[in-house]
Amino acid sequence: MAFTLDLGDSAPDFNLRATDGNTYSLADFADAKALVIFFTCNHCPYVVGSDEVTRQTAEKYAGQGVKFVGINANSANTHPDDDYPHMVERMQEHNFPWTYLRDESQDVALAYGALRTPHFYVFDADRKLVYTGRGVDNPRETSKMTVNDLDNALAAHLAGKAISQPLTNPIGCNVKWDGQDAHWMPEEACDLVWPVAA
Repeated sequence: MAFTLDLGDSAPDFNLRATDGNTYSLADFADAKALVIFFTCNHCPYVVGSDEVTRQTAEKYAGQGVKFVGINANSANTHPDDDYPHMVERMQEHNFPWTYLRDESQDVALAYGALRTPHFYVFDADRKLVYTGRGVDNPRETSKMTVNDLDNALAAHLAGKAISQPLTNPIGCNVKWDGQDAHWMPEEACDLVWPVAA
């Protein structure tokens, strides 16, 4: 079995505390026409570099019934800036248009097979996975990006069309797993899409 969810898989449920102090599960987003769940954090330069593009994409599709949920599963022992108080502080500062959840146990990150921050998963109305991977092709320097894969996937899906590239490699920092080196990845985790030799 692949470490990361496969296309067509159902969204694993969760029960996590958000920066607003409330606890959310998958059912709290039942009315979303499409649900974007992405693993993110407070400090990663790929997250910080692309958050405003993610904001623009979230705002662009909000009127079409798309909801965004960010999940921070990074170990605060590995990176103290990723703890819950810093999440609250970051949301107060930036007021991002998504629900920001804390996965302290990292169980949800394991259930989804999160590889990096950021790592995006787009689910349809039945909560089946229709896209997973990167948001954009240059999240660290979005001024140099040439493609917004997340936007493309949402546009195609909402138009009832097939997503031309439903699987991409997430680009970012490794998820910081508790008790492991900051660059460690589970043995069974690998790229979603192997590069094709020229």
